Amino acid sequence: MGSTAVLPDIVDGKTAERLAEGQVIQAATILGQPGGWAVRIRYGSTERVIAAQRTQHPRLWRNLNTAAAYVRDTLGVARFDVDATAHDPGAVDRSRPDTAERQRRAHEAAEHDRWFRAEVQKTLDGIADGSVRLIEEEEWRRIAEAKRAELLRSIAKRPS
Repeated sequence: MGSTAVLPDIVDGKTAERLAEGQVIQAATILGQPGGWAVRIRYGSTERVIAAQRTQHPRLWRNLNTAAAYVRDTLGVARFDVDATAHDPGAVDRSRPDTAERQRRAHEAAEHDRWFRAEVQKTLDGIADGSVRLIEEEEWRRIAEAKRAELLRSIAKRPS
């Protein structure tokens, strides 16, 4: 069966690993596909392509080295075929336009986390050296009640 033809039925990765544990996989072929590499296994007279997680589509590895490592290390097949007939690395656009925005948000979150931790540490140091005064619960209750009353007065003054 050539790799340019329709791929055979699929098998999920966990089942393939169980087949490997049972040492029933007889052969493996790494198949070049548009945008990556698929893996086909043979056990008995059955051929199946490893599926992507929770899909009915073949799993594609971006490069041949990672596909080969999967076949050798996970499936335990040291000798396998490679069919690059249908391989076209440029067939799939893998760019992620949202990456820059996601990275920017991650850096902002990390910076905020550093700032927040520094503020907490300054307060703890201030409590330890006496430069920050702790407020007793009763005093805090009076402050909160006064603030609440002030907010209610400002809300009442607003036109509806």
